Amino acid sequence: MALAAFDTLEFVDELEKSGIPEKQARAISSAVRKSHESSDVATKADLREYESANRADFQKLELRLDAMEQRFDAKHESLRKDIFHEIRELESRLMVKLGGLIVAGVVVIAALPAIFKYLHVG
Repeated sequence: MALAAFDTLEFVDELEKSGIPEKQARAISSAVRKSHESSDVATKADLREYESANRADFQKLELRLDAMEQRFDAKHESLRKDIFHEIRELESRLMVKLGGLIVAGVVVIAALPAIFKYLHVG
């Protein structure tokens, strides 16, 4: 990280104006400068750099999410079509079986009078 700008000369001048002797003002200025050097403080430039890096990362992530969404949508559509096709096949098979049951029922009902006649006569 870059160091925050610190004007030691201006700082010493301000301290002297407030009545602090030059030697003490220089010592204070030196201590403040050293504390700035040893502190891990982000500058506006650091924040802009961080923001720029994050923006690029988020753009990459957004592209990846868009691609995943498109793959998901395609897979979803494919599954929807497969399920629709399966339902249509089941519907056809059920219609054939139901038709067979209806025909068998009609035959049995039509045959009932003959069956009753046979049972009562014989």
